[in-house]
Amino acid sequence: MPAEQISSTANPDQLLIEVYKNLAENKLQNAQVKIDELIEAYPHFQLAHLIRGDLLLMHTRPVASFGAGANVQGEKLKELRDEAAARIRSFRERPAPNLLPRPVIQLREDQKQVILVDAKKSRLYLYENIAGQLRLISDHYISQGKFGTNKFKEGDQKTPLGVYYITSRLSGSKLPDFYGPGALPLNYPNEWDKINGRSGSGIWLHGMPSSSFSRPPLASDGCVVLTNPDFLKIAASVDIGRTPVIISEHIEFVNQAKWSLDKQFAAKLLEEWRLDLESQNANRIFANYSRNFRANQGEDLNSWFSKQRQTWDNWVTPIIKVKDVTHFIYPGKDEMIVSTFTQEVTSGKARTTTRKRQYWRKEAAKWRIVYEANV
Repeated sequence: MPAEQISSTANPDQLLIEVYKNLAENKLQNAQVKIDELIEAYPHFQLAHLIRGDLLLMHTRPVASFGAGANVQGEKLKELRDEAAARIRSFRERPAPNLLPRPVIQLREDQKQVILVDAKKSRLYLYENIAGQLRLISDHYISQGKFGTNKFKEGDQKTPLGVYYITSRLSGSKLPDFYGPGALPLNYPNEWDKINGRSGSGIWLHGMPSSSFSRPPLASDGCVVLTNPDFLKIAASVDIGRTPVIISEHIEFVNQAKWSLDKQFAAKLLEEWRLDLESQNANRIFANYSRNFRANQGEDLNSWFSKQRQTWDNWVTPIIKVKDVTHFIYPGKDEMIVSTFTQEVTSGKARTTTRKRQYWRKEAAKWRIVYEANV
């Protein structure tokens, strides 16, 4: 089995940092030891070979530019430079242990992990959920769509922005070598993508061909691509159907106090909606929804609301509870929160349970629901 497909304790980003530190201190021998260690661990790591070429050349003459010691030119050299910059910057700017990813407001108890992708930094973060508190397990270099993010249609070679879930696990033995040791398909397009006319399919987290270690930051057809050791680590950690994957242009990290305020605010939105629904007062309920609301079949608010009201009007002194709640700040230019929860309605002696998802968007100074459906 190729070295890239097995677990290794050598952290490529950390070793690159150590190489550059040694170069800055003119410790060529130490830098050589580190780069040789990196190549031994990952023989197909092209960036490491390029740096090794520069190091060898430094023994004979000064090297003023990255890649001077290798026969690599043009676009390929630019791609390797971009990869080096992304790896080093992200490793140096790793979020402090006391900071939390702002998009993850609340997870269900049975959601033990969450994945966040920062497209700007070409970085994937894996967090674990311990009794409602998030802890960073690891972070990894990734490649994304050749033309960046904000996927809109099939074949645009862009990576989507949104909140997704891993739908299955595909073994590398059943896939072309192109995908490495396997793939984790995502549910793109999700309901918000569809209602906004976004199309396409086949957005996966996957690995690398056995002959390669990594890709440049912008290199896929829209998938999120990891090195094979990193993919195997991620694949072993996630729960199919439960692990959320948040892909954002930029992940904001905040302190505990700010994170707690966001959580309280999202809970307040949902609680006020619950109380309004429980009141059976049509005007109170209606005020929670945006005039730009759209339902699954493209229905506008008035059409959708009248159908829902038939159900609400039949309730007898309802008691409504919400549980198993998740809240995420939805990536994109708009201020949005996506909330998923189990709604339990007790009406007389009858009890109904429904899993719902709502997309809340800030419109002027008011937060309103722009999409709602059963999931």
